[in-house]
Amino acid sequence: MITKATYVCAALTIAIASPAFAETVNAKIEDRYEVRYIDVPYTTQDCVMVDKPIYGNSLKEGNAAEGALLGMLLGGLAGKGVTGDDGGAAAGAVIGGIIGADRASKPRRGRHIIGYETVRDCTKVTRYKQEKQTVYDYSIISWTQNGTTYSETFKK
Repeated sequence: MITKATYVCAALTIAIASPAFAETVNAKIEDRYEVRYIDVPYTTQDCVMVDKPIYGNSLKEGNAAEGALLGMLLGGLAGKGVTGDDGGAAAGAVIGGIIGADRASKPRRGRHIIGYETVRDCTKVTRYKQEKQTVYDYSIISWTQNGTTYSETFKK
């Protein structure tokens, strides 16, 4: 890679090596730049208000009638399936109704939503903004010797 200093040395060498002409050689170097737009990331927060459930423990009363009905249906189907006749279905319905009513009548503990609270929910988000940058592109060295102008481009 040819550096800026190499071109300057070459121009000066040419000027010094030509004393018979007693000509002054002027050399100049110009740096050229270009404008670029780059995306620069930045982080921000997006926030929204949401309803968050509030849970509480509760004791729910049992429902014997509901349990009896379900027990009778299941017991009847099981009795008919086991015995293959309507008498078995009736016996199964009675037994199922008694068991279902007993189980469903007991109170049950559970966790239930008892209300809502409005809270702020924030999320980090990466966004981009364009930034203008002026950056080095290349250089030009120019000189005149014996009435002829020369120039070369190079990168530092």
